[in-house]
Amino acid sequence: MEREIDKNTVILKEDDSIGAVQIADDVVAMIASLAATEIEGVSAMAGNITNELMSKVGVKNLTKGVKVDILENNVTVDLAVTMEYGYNIPATCQKVQQKVKTAVENMTGLNCTDVNIRIAGVNMKKDK
Repeated sequence: MEREIDKNTVILKEDDSIGAVQIADDVVAMIASLAATEIEGVSAMAGNITNELMSKVGVKNLTKGVKVDILENNVTVDLAVTMEYGYNIPATCQKVQQKVKTAVENMTGLNCTDVNIRIAGVNMKKDK
């Protein structure tokens, strides 16, 4: 079964005959960040880079604006996002919550109980 070994890593599966599968909090945060920025209307994570730039600068900054708490089998995700101007905030946030919950649960096998979103800013498009 799952047990917490330290603050930054959780054992997902442990089998004495084969070994253990561990996942770091940063990995869960990265999954949440990438899922959130895939939603139309989300400009970026607050203090984060966009998906297009991530390959150029590496993955170090991908988890900014994301806080993950894992207790037993339950994950709580707190996101700070920058929205694009003109999008319906409640509807967009609901899409983000569903996408993040689905991505975290499908990729980690953990139960995502909460996805809390804070709108940190609005990105105004500049006319060309």
